[in-house]
Formats: sequence, structure tokens, C-alpha cells
Amino acid sequence: MALRRGFKSEAERIARRVRAELGMSAGHSVTPEVLAKLLGIEVRAGDELIHPQRFAELEQIQPGAFSACTFRPSADRIVVVYNPRSPKSRRRSDLAHELAHVLLDHELSRVEKLGAATFLSCDAIQEEEAAWLSGCLLLPRPLLLAEVRSGLSAKDIATRCGVSEGMARYRLNVTGVLRQNQALQKKSPFPG
Repeated sequence: MALRRGFKSEAERIARRVRAELGMSAGHSVTPEVLAKLLGIEVRAGDELIHPQRFAELEQIQPGAFSACTFRPSADRIVVVYNPRSPKSRRRSDLAHELAHVLLDHELSRVEKLGAATFLSCDAIQEEEAAWLSGCLLLPRPLLLAEVRSGLSAKDIATRCGVSEGMARYRLNVTGVLRQNQALQKKSPFPG
């Protein structure tokens, strides 16, 4: 599924605006907890709300099925709940993804069932938009370019930014940073 024309640029503008509101430069990774605070959104571990065994049961039904979700219990309250069983790097991505849905004003529109659990989710296009924007927030292109130019690998970037290596590798590829860096190295007569 392709993102609508102009969405990637729009997502970059949103991420730049968020960084500006947080007093950050274009090359800094946004911490989801700090962004949630800026937006007035509560972040809660799922085991604060239901028994931890429920997460183990969901994991048995379908591994990785529940990562995080957003609830709007009232017009002035938004709560993001994350899976406490997920690794920290995954939680960071999941929180950024949920916050991206909020920034994009996405509406829950589909009923999903997983075992005995019923929940609402966004449509596939909105999921893709949230995934793209969360990448812009966590691993902005200027940050990636600076890290690659300094010789860091996807694994190094993932460690420094608190995301999975898979996400770092994905962002390096989709942003064109690796190609741009290779082209610059070919042009330059001097290494580094």
C-alpha cells in the first residue's frame, strides 16, 4: 500500500514542528514519553490496568499481537497503553506509533478480535502513516545522515537511539541516507 502523495513531506514537517515545540534541533530523536507529556497524553503499562497473565495469553494466541493502543475515555483525556512484555526498544517504537496516530488525528474505525479480546483499530493506510511518522520522530533523516557519516552502523544507531536494529536499518534504507552517503564518498577525494 502506498502512502498518499505528499504524506512523507507532511510527516517530516510534523516531526520538525514537534522538535521545535520541544526545543530540539532537526537532528535529535524525539523521546515518546516527552512527546506524550507535551501532548498531555497519559502513558500506562498494560499490567497497571489488567492482570499480566492476559498479556501472556494473547502472546500464546498470536505472538506480537498486542504492542500498544490508544484510548480516549473522554473528550479531554487520551491514554496510551503499551505491552509491558515488549523489549524497551519495541515499546519506544510502539509509543511513537500511537502518538503519531494522535498527531495525525486518526480515528479508530475497525473492530478486531483476538481470542476473547475485542478492540478497535485504524485502517491499513492510517497504520502505514503512523508507522512513517513515528520513524520521522524517532530517527529523523538529519540524525541518520550524521550518524552514517561518522561511521556508525545500523546496530550502533539503534543502540544510541533506543530502537531496534531492524527499525534503524529500515529508516536508513527508506530515507535514502545510505545511497546519499555512498554518493558523497565517491565524490570526495579524501576519506571521512
